[in-house]
Amino acid sequence: MRGVDELLPYSGLILAMLASGLLAGLVAGMFGIGGGFVVVPALATVLSIFTAGTGGDDRIMHVAIGTSLATIIVTSIRSVHAHARHGAVDFQILKTWAPYIIGGVIIGIVLAKFMDGRTLKLIFGVGVLLMGLHFIFPFLARRGALAEAMPTGPLRTGIGSFIGGFCALLGIGGGTPAVLLMTLSGIPIHRAVATAAGFGTLIAIPGAIGAILVGWGEEGLPPFSLGYVNLIGLVAITMMSVITAPIGVALAHKLDGARLKRVFGIYLVLTSAVMLYFAMPRLVPVAGDDPLQASGHSLPVKLTDTMERRMER
Repeated sequence: MRGVDELLPYSGLILAMLASGLLAGLVAGMFGIGGGFVVVPALATVLSIFTAGTGGDDRIMHVAIGTSLATIIVTSIRSVHAHARHGAVDFQILKTWAPYIIGGVIIGIVLAKFMDGRTLKLIFGVGVLLMGLHFIFPFLARRGALAEAMPTGPLRTGIGSFIGGFCALLGIGGGTPAVLLMTLSGIPIHRAVATAAGFGTLIAIPGAIGAILVGWGEEGLPPFSLGYVNLIGLVAITMMSVITAPIGVALAHKLDGARLKRVFGIYLVLTSAVMLYFAMPRLVPVAGDDPLQASGHSLPVKLTDTMERRMER
């Protein structure tokens, strides 16, 4: 019973994480992508409430991204296994691209360590905006193949490292850019989708391990955090996403796929706008203007200081 009693003060956090997992699984099933686009902003908002005034506010985005990567491990491995049973996964592509993807992930995680919360919000906002525009106006997906095979040599090194680093900084599994890359390289769509799940595994495992290592010993992180991976969020989101992913798949087959993706694209653009708004520096700082990093004590402190200065005069 002691373990249960220790979790009771965080019941609100757990419930919020469970809700995030339900939504992430639903989105993953409906749109065939990882839940990182939903999990990261949801975690950033929820965790900020439980770290207000602890000194760890600036690391909320780091924890949200690290936890998102950790949740992708389970979902991507399950997806690869399911696709592999149908012989759809191109393991040769995964083998040849793995060193560059993993190298990019390591670079991205290390860079994130030296970035503040606003910078990560800016990067996330821009990245999500690009993905949102892709869903609304899928002009690249309509172009057809631009090559007969996947890039090799320096081009593979550069693209692989960029995808790994970019996805590590956003906390996503890389399904969308991986599918786009492979279809433009002449890979059939079904094989591209199946293989992209393997890209998610290559990104998520070193990304989550790196998030734990670089965040080890940080002060003021949310409760039950292992470095930049929050264990409550990891367990809750993984459990719930497994439940709702099949529901999302069923809905996807009943609804207009093209219209559904445009709606999701609009959601991503709106999410991006919110992130970019709070990432921009204020010309006139306003207490509590950032709900992702707000401290409930900042406004009263400023009012008290102002009153004291007037009394001194």
